[in-house]
Amino acid sequence: DSSRQQHERNDVGCLCLRSVHEQHRTCGTMASMQQLSRPGTARPATVRSRRSVKVHAAGSTYGNNFRVTTFGESHGKGVGCVIDGVPPRLPITQEEIQFELDRRRPGQSIITTPRKEEDTCEILSGVFNGTTLGTPIAVLVRNKDQRSGDYSEMSVAYRPSHADATYDFKYGIRAVAGGGRSSARETIGRVAAGAVAKKLLKVVGGTEILAYVSAVLDVESDVDMANFTLEDVESNIVRCPDQKAAQKMIDVINEVRVRGESCGGVVTCVVRSSPKGLGNPVFDKLEAELAKAMLSLPATKGFEIGSGFQGARMIGSQHNDPFYMEDGKVRTKTNRSGGIQGGISNGEDIVIKVAFKPTSTIGIKQQTVTREGEETELRARGRHDPCVVPRAVPMVESMVALVLADQLLQHYAQCELLPRDDTSTPDRSVARQFAVHHQS
Repeated sequence: DSSRQQHERNDVGCLCLRSVHEQHRTCGTMASMQQLSRPGTARPATVRSRRSVKVHAAGSTYGNNFRVTTFGESHGKGVGCVIDGVPPRLPITQEEIQFELDRRRPGQSIITTPRKEEDTCEILSGVFNGTTLGTPIAVLVRNKDQRSGDYSEMSVAYRPSHADATYDFKYGIRAVAGGGRSSARETIGRVAAGAVAKKLLKVVGGTEILAYVSAVLDVESDVDMANFTLEDVESNIVRCPDQKAAQKMIDVINEVRVRGESCGGVVTCVVRSSPKGLGNPVFDKLEAELAKAMLSLPATKGFEIGSGFQGARMIGSQHNDPFYMEDGKVRTKTNRSGGIQGGISNGEDIVIKVAFKPTSTIGIKQQTVTREGEETELRARGRHDPCVVPRAVPMVESMVALVLADQLLQHYAQCELLPRDDTSTPDRSVARQFAVHHQS
């Protein structure tokens, strides 16, 4: 980390020096042009002005060791990802990636967008005979069911609370059809990469990542977070293991859908059998990485871990998680910390909640302005989810997996290369949690 930060500081320094040089070159060029404009001044054969500015952080890459870059626009030829840093010899198949993509694809049910896409993935590189090579893995999904004509009004007027206006503010140009990179279609790359990350975590630590819809509008669920299964999540179209609450959620989504409206909701995610020791103190705390990852998803507006905002209403003796010993392991009797203490995972279930706002593209007339600055009204067309949370479930799982996979590789490189037999913790399971990697 210190080496990476030093490189970043050097890059910033280089950028500042280059800016100074640019100013000198610009001033020198202007002076030369002024000199040339004087009568009787000889004109050289060529006047050259070179520019050399290095720009970082384009915003489409996540991770330091397990690195994922997503690409493509909603109505372009295709979308996908490049995954770098995947260990070699990890078994992964196209079917495993496709399973996750099928969970997020559009057109699943009456409560999702009617856009029909098969979202069939192609593994272009990095995998041979179902095993990773340790080289970059490229995954491509081709777009097929675009209707760019539905976005003619949106090329003129901004959708309220959408990224239309801010993309123009930043770039001065945008892909109008489908929302371009601001579309949830960008998350195909995340989910494909998340399938690989999930497999790595499962093989190395037996880690399981499961999410579900815990609330839609004002309908909340009651789920046994210690025991619900993937089959429970997938048992209904809204992806809520509480069957009674699920039907109410479906009814609510249908009610707003037929009115051309939309609604928000909450996705809860549970990580079981998380390795202990993931995360770093201070700026790179595990919950900070998870928060960034979750809030990078489209339509997210809130993040909680463990007790979340409810913890602010407790006193210390109520909130603290008492320790105890179980089969040689240090455990906690409660889990208000949400599986993370001091920015580092403690081996208990990691429990997070992510709040999603209502879909901004709706069929109701709304006040807005045009790109020419004229006030007007807009009734948006296009095919959009009346509620994003049913399809957001695999997106949340995938981003959690990407965070943990990245942290796993970083933790192992720093803390697991040397033997831990003389460790000071009474939890002897810590020294054995990656035992498979120490076998000769």
